[in-house]
Amino acid sequence: MRRLDGGVALVTGGARRLGRAFVEALAGRGMQVAVHYGSSAAAAEALVRSLRSAGHRASAFGADLTDVDAAQALPGQVVEQFGRLDVLVNSAAVMERCPLEEMSPSSWDAIMDLNLRAPFFLAQHAAPYLKASGGTIVNIADLSGLEPWREYPVHSISKAGVMMLTKVLAVALAPEVTVNGIAPGTVMVPDDYQDARREFLAATTPLGRLGTPEDAVQALLYLVEHGGFVTGETIVVDGGRRLRR
Repeated sequence: MRRLDGGVALVTGGARRLGRAFVEALAGRGMQVAVHYGSSAAAAEALVRSLRSAGHRASAFGADLTDVDAAQALPGQVVEQFGRLDVLVNSAAVMERCPLEEMSPSSWDAIMDLNLRAPFFLAQHAAPYLKASGGTIVNIADLSGLEPWREYPVHSISKAGVMMLTKVLAVALAPEVTVNGIAPGTVMVPDDYQDARREFLAATTPLGRLGTPEDAVQALLYLVEHGGFVTGETIVVDGGRRLRR
């Protein structure tokens, strides 16, 4: 079991949605947390204030991760402030609906740069710090990386890439660093989904319900606390949706 208390975690996209749930869970385990944000500065600062008021050590770090220089610099900035790095959670991503016939080169680049290129270079530049601490990386993939989503083709491609990135990093960084992934299904559906859509998703999930952020959080905590002999794997948290007919 890896002891988290006093360690340092960097969560990209940590100000909102699943990223926020990951930040709160790791802080709850006693970790010092670096909350990365892209455009959600107000949400990140509010989260940091909330964590500090509860007695946790936390700071917000703004960076446009589609800028490779910013992605490469971020791990060092965290270590400069906190002194070490034990956990990197690559959670920042964009999910843009754009069918094949409408996809432009600029849209392709925007999605791939954030969803796939940024995690690679974040891991590359975090690796020396994580090796020193015997740390771990958790990449957040998506069920779309295992299924071809017609309306989100580049998102699917990017998340399939994240799963292979997880395997490549696991081999490259062993034995000092473990690298795993989580592929959530309907644990946090988009805010604009209507009730009918939500009911359809629940009805077509074998476990008969939508998931919650806590379902993904439990997978994360398993990997960072208890997954010391697990590397190169992606845990699918989807209520069995891949099994649907």
